[in-house]
Amino acid sequence: MAENETLECITEHERILQEIESTDTACVGPTLRSVYDDQPNAHKRFMEKLDARIRNHDREIEKMCNFHHQGFVDAITELLKVRADAEKLMGQVTDTNRRLQEAGREVTAQTEEVIRCRIQQRNMATTVEKLQLCIPVLEMYSKLKEQLESKRYYAALKTMEQLEKVYIPRVSQYRFCQIMAENLPRLREEIKDISMSDLKDFLESIRKHSDKVGETAMKQAQQHRTFNSAIAKQATMGHYTKPLYTLNGRTHAHTHNGLVVDNIGEEEEEGDEEVLTAQDLVDFSPVYRCLHIYTVLGDRETFENYYRKQRKKQARLVLQPQANMHETVEGYRRYFNQIVGFFVVEDHILHATQGLVTRAFTDELWNMALSKIIAVLRTHSSYCDDPDLVLELKNLIVVFADTLQGYGFPVNRLFDLLFEIRDQYNETLLKKWALVFREIFELDNYSPIPVDTEEEYKLVVSRFPFHDTEIEKEFPKKLPMSQSVPQIYTQVKEFIYASLKFSESLHRSSTEIDDMLRKSTNLLLTRTLSGCLQNLIKKPHIGLTELVQIIINTTHLEQACKYLEEFITNITNVSPETVHTTRLYGLSTFKDARHAAEGEIYTKLNQKIDEFIQLADYEWCMAESDGRASGYLMDLINFLRSTFQVFTHLPNNNNDHASMSGKVAQTACMSACKHLSTSLMQMLLDTELKQITMGAIQQFNLDVIQCELFASSEPVPGFQGDTLQLAFIDLRQLLDLFMVWDWSTYLADYGQPTSKYLRVNPATALALLEKMKDTSKKNNIFSQFRKNDRDKQKLIETVVKQLRSLVNGMSLHS
Repeated sequence: MAENETLECITEHERILQEIESTDTACVGPTLRSVYDDQPNAHKRFMEKLDARIRNHDREIEKMCNFHHQGFVDAITELLKVRADAEKLMGQVTDTNRRLQEAGREVTAQTEEVIRCRIQQRNMATTVEKLQLCIPVLEMYSKLKEQLESKRYYAALKTMEQLEKVYIPRVSQYRFCQIMAENLPRLREEIKDISMSDLKDFLESIRKHSDKVGETAMKQAQQHRTFNSAIAKQATMGHYTKPLYTLNGRTHAHTHNGLVVDNIGEEEEEGDEEVLTAQDLVDFSPVYRCLHIYTVLGDRETFENYYRKQRKKQARLVLQPQANMHETVEGYRRYFNQIVGFFVVEDHILHATQGLVTRAFTDELWNMALSKIIAVLRTHSSYCDDPDLVLELKNLIVVFADTLQGYGFPVNRLFDLLFEIRDQYNETLLKKWALVFREIFELDNYSPIPVDTEEEYKLVVSRFPFHDTEIEKEFPKKLPMSQSVPQIYTQVKEFIYASLKFSESLHRSSTEIDDMLRKSTNLLLTRTLSGCLQNLIKKPHIGLTELVQIIINTTHLEQACKYLEEFITNITNVSPETVHTTRLYGLSTFKDARHAAEGEIYTKLNQKIDEFIQLADYEWCMAESDGRASGYLMDLINFLRSTFQVFTHLPNNNNDHASMSGKVAQTACMSACKHLSTSLMQMLLDTELKQITMGAIQQFNLDVIQCELFASSEPVPGFQGDTLQLAFIDLRQLLDLFMVWDWSTYLADYGQPTSKYLRVNPATALALLEKMKDTSKKNNIFSQFRKNDRDKQKLIETVVKQLRSLVNGMSLHS
């Protein structure tokens, strides 16, 4: 085993020595460490082994040195020989170099000069080349400055674009180009600011010029309407149409169905007047320039939004009316001119630019404006009470609507508004004609129209449809109506004309116009004229004579209604047989007025009778009557006679008039007699009257006899028999009962149809008998009877008891 271990140790030391010999010295450490990591005494054995290896190598080195020593000695000897030759050669080379340096010194100087010149030439060429690159940049920048100074901003932007994309990149390494490149964005902003300032100036200018633009457009539209109206009257002209107006450089014409079509190539003579366009009145270059600038700068959307926002603000300002606009037509005209000018400009911008404003935007603006316009017109027109001003406003609205319709804006709502204004116009006309009618009635003398000559008759007939063959043959004569009748008829026709003026140019059919005329005329007759007649009839100063004349006047006006219908038919050319034709209601109007006048006659007669009755001054305790009728009653009867003579002497050349006046007279006479009878009866039965003597009854009987005589004298012809006297039958039977003192007959025949005192009511007889009974108790009336025969007083008491039983029986029965 010891031998084996020794062998392994020797083998290991050999391996380590081989590694040391073959390994880099930097890596010997790990190898040597393995020597110490081995068995004890291994180091010593390794050192021994190492020394042996070193001695071995020394012997090999020594052998090799001994082998090469002679060659080394020979080389040294040869080298020593060559040194002398080398020193000689060195001297020759040095001398040659000196002589060569001296000979090439001048050539070197020339060569350096040539090199310096070549460098300068190269630098100059480079400089020229760079300058050739820089000069276009500088020229373009100079051109940019000139364009900015001359306010050619769009061209300046194009120049900037060329500088940035073409020229500056070629020489971008130079500082001046960097400065230029840094300045270009600032110049762009300046151009944007300047162009925006120009746009603001344009917007301010267009706001000031809108009035003139609109005035020109509406004037051309008005001329076109006038021209078309003239053409329409010439049937031989066929379907000729003229361009509407060319304010925006385009021509329009209305087709029959209200659509708008372009008329390209139609050039019609405008006379000597030049047709102005929007460009003639407004300089649009700022908005074009600004649009192009913002488009080039890539900020077109910002510009469009700003322009539309500002125009919306201006639209709201334009649509804001002045507070006193409704006072004059000029106020409305300025308002419409500004609106038309605004939308003419927008229409021009719409067609002259691509997308700055769109049809949707203009339609939105127009719808907003249309609502505001309608609200403003509806409000301001309501303040107007002058029909002439309303009519002028209507004409302005029509021209305004036609003008904007020519530019493609829908205007149907404006024509609907005109129908509202038409109603207001009719109201103002009705108010105006109410004043006219009142003035006519106030100035009328309510007397038949005197006609002395045929010329005067024809003059009246020319104003009012009246025909009478007898009057035409005989002059002088009096027409049955008063002067107000032809005046009223003429004014009604004038009203129809005035109402027709508003219906013109409303693009309505003849049937619709006819219907409007008839409805407005009906309002005039049924409301205005009827109201004036009713007020006239109720006026205190209108007497019975005037009321009779008013009845006659209304009859003639009623008969003239058919001529008014013919008058409207002739104006509108619409047959009255048309299904939807409205009829005039004048017949009912004049009938109502006539009935009111008749009722007022009866009322005034009764009031007059009451005035006379109030003058009655009976002495109810008189012993005997005066033997003659009371003075107040005779005056009353004389008044009634003279009053009814007015009815009797009415013009009777017309049978209708005669029958009408006779009927009124009969009704009035009967009403007066009944009212007189009732008033006298109430006087007898007055509760404040406590006692009546037989003498007072006798006096009262004389007055009733005068009333009966008046009734029997036929104050108004046409009564049959004693019809008029029956008005006093109640009084007569009551007075006869007391005058004759026929109580036995009254009580015996009470309730019988053949009773002599059939009209005497027990309550009435009892009330009057009570007044006489109170008198007898004071020894006034029945004092002589009481002295002569006390049974008479008992009879009165008996009658009173029986009458009370009759009255009580009636109340129980009822």
